Amino acid sequence: MSTVQKKAPLNPVTPSHALEFGGHLCTPILTLLTPITIYGLYFSCSSPSGCPAPFAQWIPNFLELDWLRGFLDPTAFLIYFGWYAFTVAAWKFLPGDLVEGTELRAGGRKTYKINAFSTLLLALGLTTGRIIHAGAESFTFLYDHYLGLITASLVMSVGQALWVQANSYKGDQEKKLLAVGGNSGFFWYDFWMGRELNPSIGDFDIKTFNELRPGLILWMLLDISCACEQWCRLGGRITPSMAMVVFFHSFYVVDAVFNESAIFTQMDITTDGFGFMLSLGDLAWVPFTYSLQARYLAFHPTELSPAAIAGIVGLQTVGYYIFRTSNGEKNDFRLGHNPKNLTSMQTERGTKLLTSGWWGRSRHPNYLGDWLMAWAWCLPAGFDTPIPYFYVVYFGILLVHRQTRDDEQCKLKYGKDWDKYCKLVPYKIIPYIY
Repeated sequence: MSTVQKKAPLNPVTPSHALEFGGHLCTPILTLLTPITIYGLYFSCSSPSGCPAPFAQWIPNFLELDWLRGFLDPTAFLIYFGWYAFTVAAWKFLPGDLVEGTELRAGGRKTYKINAFSTLLLALGLTTGRIIHAGAESFTFLYDHYLGLITASLVMSVGQALWVQANSYKGDQEKKLLAVGGNSGFFWYDFWMGRELNPSIGDFDIKTFNELRPGLILWMLLDISCACEQWCRLGGRITPSMAMVVFFHSFYVVDAVFNESAIFTQMDITTDGFGFMLSLGDLAWVPFTYSLQARYLAFHPTELSPAAIAGIVGLQTVGYYIFRTSNGEKNDFRLGHNPKNLTSMQTERGTKLLTSGWWGRSRHPNYLGDWLMAWAWCLPAGFDTPIPYFYVVYFGILLVHRQTRDDEQCKLKYGKDWDKYCKLVPYKIIPYIY
């Protein structure tokens, strides 16, 4: 007697044992804690209060109209929403290539328009023209409206997360592709993780658009605005420490948007839904926490010795080399190229896992390169205060968490083959250490 095997559902309910970030009990806390952290970094380290500011000063009095004007700054809202509209218009009207992403769980592939690099060049061209024409003081307005811009970005983050959450329940649920990890039935958890995998408006994919455009490019522009502020305060010069921070950050942004197609193999795109975690991360967390060192140096210039400058530049160079070459090996291999003749391990799924090159040294060598660069971005701030080092601490925790999540996903995907692979490549991030 034959039996008919039941087809697995396209969008299974996320089981309670698979909930991440502490599940439905902790995700509401994270939803509140992350915006508070962004504001906390601003109020605890700003001019003229200092860094760190006295506790009584960085907890503002909500009855003070000056603070309320900064918090709910109409000009900042116009700047931010105008900027977001600019990036959407650039995506729509600037030419770009059409690139397919990885194969979807339901079969087939999504096609994406990539032109983030053109958007960056246009934004930089307009910025450069303004500074040349009207002077550095004309571009300090981002620094001046920093607090209001944070609020505007959070409004956009919450609005987008709520909209995609509500929209994920509309239409034929059998045809929607939901995120495996964001379909638990618990509102706050699904709101944080993202219920729908690829929410779109026509051919406008919200998740991949936010990943590299409005927040990442804004981070670079905020850095430039902070450098302009320092230029004005110092009477027409910027310190080497500020120059390094702006250059390192800018180089990272340029590299990311130039290699835009590389994001289509990242966990954010292939696995995670688009919820508050990604909307806040892309639109608010990246530009307003990653620019902390530049904002600090704008009002607290730090002078470095030639030896310190050389050491920091060397650390950045090593970190970037590891980051870019390891990602290059991975992307080449996934596209069927193997210019370095790297060895690999065959799996029962029919795919292969790299076992030599950078990926033979550790399972996440790109994370090591990323973390070394994080140190190079913080060290120019000197050692007068630990607050500018928030990024390197936070980023180290994030990378370990991402490595854990990725390993768990690979264990589910490859089964016993993953155990064999871990024996061949035992180190998770740092060779011979971790």
